[in-house]
Amino acid sequence: MLFMDCKMVDVLRGRRRLRVSVFKPPCSFWFLMLFGVGGLVLFIHLQDLSEMVLQQAPAGVKFRSTTQSRQEQCGQFSEMVRLHQRSEEGDVDPIVPMQLPDSQWKRQAPTPGSREHDPGSQQVTKRHRKLLKTSPVHTNSSSSSSHSEISRRLSDVQESRRRIVREVCGKYRSNISRTITPHHVSRIYVEDRHKLLYCEVPKAGCSNWKRLLMVLAGVANSTRDINHVSVHYDNHLKRLDSFDRQGISKRLETYTKVLFVREPMERLVSAFRDKFESPNSYYHPVFGKPIISKYRVNASQSALKTGSGVTFREFIHYLLDVHRPVGMDIHWEATNQLCSPCHLHYDFIGKVETLEEDANFVLRKIGAPENLTYPSFKDGNPKAARTSTQITQLYFSQLNASERQRAYDFYYMDYLMFNYSKPYKDLY
Repeated sequence: MLFMDCKMVDVLRGRRRLRVSVFKPPCSFWFLMLFGVGGLVLFIHLQDLSEMVLQQAPAGVKFRSTTQSRQEQCGQFSEMVRLHQRSEEGDVDPIVPMQLPDSQWKRQAPTPGSREHDPGSQQVTKRHRKLLKTSPVHTNSSSSSSHSEISRRLSDVQESRRRIVREVCGKYRSNISRTITPHHVSRIYVEDRHKLLYCEVPKAGCSNWKRLLMVLAGVANSTRDINHVSVHYDNHLKRLDSFDRQGISKRLETYTKVLFVREPMERLVSAFRDKFESPNSYYHPVFGKPIISKYRVNASQSALKTGSGVTFREFIHYLLDVHRPVGMDIHWEATNQLCSPCHLHYDFIGKVETLEEDANFVLRKIGAPENLTYPSFKDGNPKAARTSTQITQLYFSQLNASERQRAYDFYYMDYLMFNYSKPYKDLY
């Protein structure tokens, strides 16, 4: 009996040892548990992403339910296990797509009015690619975005320039007659094929603008084929005052009106250097002789006979004299007098300081050929340096403070209308 009891105790102890050995979890069990928890976390993360897409989607865009079928969930989990196994074998990058660095997913911001939508991750994008309503994919999106930004910037600049002209005209010229006469449009050239009106302002890039107009009109194939004489003396271009009143009014209403301006003092020095410091068979005898005769003390007979050698100070005295010995000239006439911006509301106001960018922007706006751009030819004396701010200051250093002030007063309206800063601190 005692033997049987001992046997029974031994059997029960063996069963207990057997049970302990049966229920001891192996390493594979913890491995599967780890993947199970990871799969659950991934599932919750995907659910959050889907909800985010639904919340951020534009009106009218529909997605299928965020509650996936059990079969899809198992498929995603199996795919994750497969990717993990391949990463251990060295076949794929262990970083999953949603963890890629931000630099690999940077995109240009959608342009205004576009219907682009960025769900926020590549994985969600693939799942809903067929259901998202997006705009067509364009090539060179970065380049297109850059061009759009430049276009918007230049358009904003133009709006600002036009606004300043309107404000100055409203403040200082509100009492003038609004009737447009042939005199107001006498400096405007017409290009009918592209419906363009260009007001000529000498020493503000007008020679090259005339070359562009001749190419646009079909008179020449390239701006390189047009020399200085053809530009200024062959009369290939029509002026607006050559049309009747109806033709003038129609073009002013429907054509693109363009004006290019330059810093007034710099334009003045450029005109002086071109007309009086280089040989000139017209300006020396017509302007030089009477200027030397009136403003030079003890002038030589040679100077009085030829009109050559006019100094900048003598030229300024002539300019500011209300009783000039010879009349005004378009090369130093104020821009607001040449182009009448208070009568004619220009669509585009370009500046020599940003000449090429402004000019090429106009050409694209009017539909000019893509290969036509603003040329950089230098007329007049090609060997002389272009008149710059430094050169302008050098010439005006020859004048005293009173003369500089009076010169500034002469071009005061140009400074206001076209938003140029005072060139010297002692001006008021």
